Amino acid sequence: MTSLQPTAPEFDERERLERRLLSRVTRTVHEHALLRAGDRVMVCLSGGKDSYAMLHLLHRLVRSLPFGVELIAVHLDQRQPGYDGAPLVRWLEQQGHRFEVLSEDTFSTVKARMAEGQTPCATCSRLRRGILYSAAARLGCTTVALGHHREDTLETFLLNLVYTGKLQAMPARYTTDDGRFTVIRPLLECAEADIARFAALQGFPLLPCTLCGSQPDLKRDAMGALLSELEKLNPRARQSMLAALGNVRPTHLLDAEVAEAWAARPAHLEAKTTAKQTPARFAALPVRSNVEAWLEPASGS
Repeated sequence: MTSLQPTAPEFDERERLERRLLSRVTRTVHEHALLRAGDRVMVCLSGGKDSYAMLHLLHRLVRSLPFGVELIAVHLDQRQPGYDGAPLVRWLEQQGHRFEVLSEDTFSTVKARMAEGQTPCATCSRLRRGILYSAAARLGCTTVALGHHREDTLETFLLNLVYTGKLQAMPARYTTDDGRFTVIRPLLECAEADIARFAALQGFPLLPCTLCGSQPDLKRDAMGALLSELEKLNPRARQSMLAALGNVRPTHLLDAEVAEAWAARPAHLEAKTTAKQTPARFAALPVRSNVEAWLEPASGS
């Protein structure tokens, strides 16, 4: 009989991956103030690799925080054909997580609204978000955690850059338009490949999505392919691009509103910016110049 326990090399690999992912989640949480004392966080658990990893890592992180944070995993059964959420529920119970499973037939609604050749993701996401936000309010949650990772935000950035003419990606933290919830993305610095391998080694009981799992998102897929091509030029291209999203130079962009806001920034921010500038190490002297003669007034003038 084949053992379901990981071999020693797999165990070591799993430990290394968990440390790496947890380190990046911890850094994201601290740098973007994703968690605060007294937060009750609804962790959206879709049944995919990313949301399982997010719940696992947040659970690890919360135990080490010097203040109290509650986690509640919430899964939405969208009544897709062949859906079986029993493995997910079993896993949640075995891990000792607080959880709630919702059930709403968004599958039929999305199918009815889909036009020929259209992908269901936008409509499905909108319906799912409304249901989850209602659950968050009922459960008294202050924060909603989503499982988007590094590739998600980079692909979104490229899509906006190429197709809509906007410099916009996925923020690590934002407040909903109605001000009710803080939405956080703890995995935003985590590589999708690391998450996928970790999920496999952990043996998370993944649930397939029969609505959109086999539907290609051609534009997003193209952006993923572009990222792979860029990594042929620079193996650290993805990490460099992610760093660039947090290293903006407003004075070197073309948005007049951004330039105006930057010029009007508070004095303490200006001081921080000045402190980052690298001082000159030497004074360059001209090799040849006619500037001084040109500046002198003409004789007899």
